[in-house]
Amino acid sequence: MAPAVQLSDISKKFGSFLANDNISLSVEEGTIHAIVGENGAGKSTLTKIIYGMHRPTSGEMAIRGKTVNFASPREAIDAGIGMVHQHFMLAAELSVAENIMLGNEHTRLFGRLAMKSLKELILNDAANYGLPIDPDAPVGSLSVGEEQRVEILKVLFRQATIMIFDEPTAVLTPSETERLFATLRTLRDKGKTIILITHKLDEVLAVADQVSVMRKGNIVGTMPASSVTKAELARMMVGRSVLLQVKNPPASPTETVLTLKKLSWLTLKGEEKLHEISLNVRAGEIYGIAGVEGNGQSELLQALWGLTPAGTKLSGEALLKGKSLIGKNPAEIALMGVSHIPENRLRHAVIVDYTVSENLLFGRHREDSFHKGIGFDSHAVNRNAGKMIADYDIRCTSPALQPLSALSGGNQQKVVLARELNRPSISLLILAHPTRGVDIGAIETIHNKIIEARQNGMAIILLSSELEELIALSTRIGCLFKGSIQHEFSQDEVERKRGSDREFQKEIGLHIT
Repeated sequence: MAPAVQLSDISKKFGSFLANDNISLSVEEGTIHAIVGENGAGKSTLTKIIYGMHRPTSGEMAIRGKTVNFASPREAIDAGIGMVHQHFMLAAELSVAENIMLGNEHTRLFGRLAMKSLKELILNDAANYGLPIDPDAPVGSLSVGEEQRVEILKVLFRQATIMIFDEPTAVLTPSETERLFATLRTLRDKGKTIILITHKLDEVLAVADQVSVMRKGNIVGTMPASSVTKAELARMMVGRSVLLQVKNPPASPTETVLTLKKLSWLTLKGEEKLHEISLNVRAGEIYGIAGVEGNGQSELLQALWGLTPAGTKLSGEALLKGKSLIGKNPAEIALMGVSHIPENRLRHAVIVDYTVSENLLFGRHREDSFHKGIGFDSHAVNRNAGKMIADYDIRCTSPALQPLSALSGGNQQKVVLARELNRPSISLLILAHPTRGVDIGAIETIHNKIIEARQNGMAIILLSSELEELIALSTRIGCLFKGSIQHEFSQDEVERKRGSDREFQKEIGLHIT
């Protein structure tokens, strides 16, 4: 039997950039085949070629032995290929059934839609593949996990037999992830072929039959998932040994730095985004906030950093060493001794067209030590850059000339971290998703630097959608659900449970869903 997907010497260039370099890959029928690699390794480009979103510059692709050259996703769909994107393609105002049918209505001109038979088909697929859903429910009322079921049912409705999943667990809780894995196994057992793109190596080992590793646009190895370890996969991805979980010595917190008392947030329309949040963060500890995105994390960050939209009503207290943060702007909050690493570094933390040295200076540009006469002291600016580049292992060639856009995502994030951790007189670091979009090799450096800051007495509040990261770094963990802290794990509990990572993730998951 021919492979479900066969790639032979596939290359893809964007201008002079070679994203995929002579890739040959065979995906067997009725298997779960994972493709892993660092950001920029070429995974997304490769799957977009399979799905018809890109045409290869050279090479051949065959689906079940038949050579194809897709000009669009529609041609790939017609060939039985479906894709569940990381960011769901759903219309919140429409029902589940309407979303599944959208773009594939199969009705004659001016004919009526056969909604009753459509709903029967949906319920049949839902039962067969373990995807319970109400066809009449508005998509806007669904949980993230339920939205993903709709995306899978959309692909099945289009008769896909080869299904591509792009980072499918990025926004799922541990329990939702387990349900997804059960669905993937059911799909495989019913003859579907699954191509799984993920950066979570534990998940690869838990669900995949085969795994291919990409590095710098090449496939560097394909093997049965049962024959390889997490450490071996990481080494293949990066090209060197990687410390997958940093050492995190027990914390010895001292005085309270940040105090929240019944902090609440009401929008102009009266929606409650935060509900009476009370917590404290002490010097020398990392307070982790666990939660599914959309449960108040962004609003909590904005409240602490003075970025609440006009019309927002904040009540309660947010105190930094007894002084209120509410009503102050980011510049005033920074002067009080707060550093902030935002959710979206490209939007709120860097200017990619400026040089590496300049980005390392932002927020510190008024300090006397960087000035000479009426301008900047270029030697002082470059000394500052050189020290941080060395301390944080920032990979660049000429920081005074090289724009930040020339650096990888991981190195850009290290620039932000270096700058914010080295500002003078900082007592509180507000840290959001520190390794989102960051290569596995850079994660080790970033985690070590966060723990080092904690050991040096900084108070840190950490928001992350990665439970593995929260467990590895946090001293205490608060579980955020629908804008309020539902449960807090003490320092004792976190340190005791840290060894049983997967079980602890499930326990946290119970409090955030």
